[in-house]
Amino acid sequence: MQTVPWSDFQKILIVAGTITRVEAFPEARKPAFKVWVNFGSYGERKTSAQITRLYTVDELIGRQVIGILNFEEKQIGPFRSQFLLSGFEAEDGVVLSAPERRVPDGTRLS
Repeated sequence: MQTVPWSDFQKILIVAGTITRVEAFPEARKPAFKVWVNFGSYGERKTSAQITRLYTVDELIGRQVIGILNFEEKQIGPFRSQFLLSGFEAEDGVVLSAPERRVPDGTRLS
């Protein structure tokens, strides 16, 4: 395992937000959704996420998640991803990471 200085961790903006909108993303190479999240003072951002195996559109709306906001944007087909939605690879699909209790949107991980 490689270690990194604490100062490198502090550069990563890891923030809680609430999913406000989800759409199918049929143009994606692998099954995915387009996901919009409200990150409070950081604004609403969008991303593409391969989370279709474990989640439906209806159960994602209103769900609080954890995103990394300061990675470079990434072009995914015709869609521009503005943040990284965090989750864990499991045998049956990606399991989203989320705060254990609700926190204000825009709360930074500490």
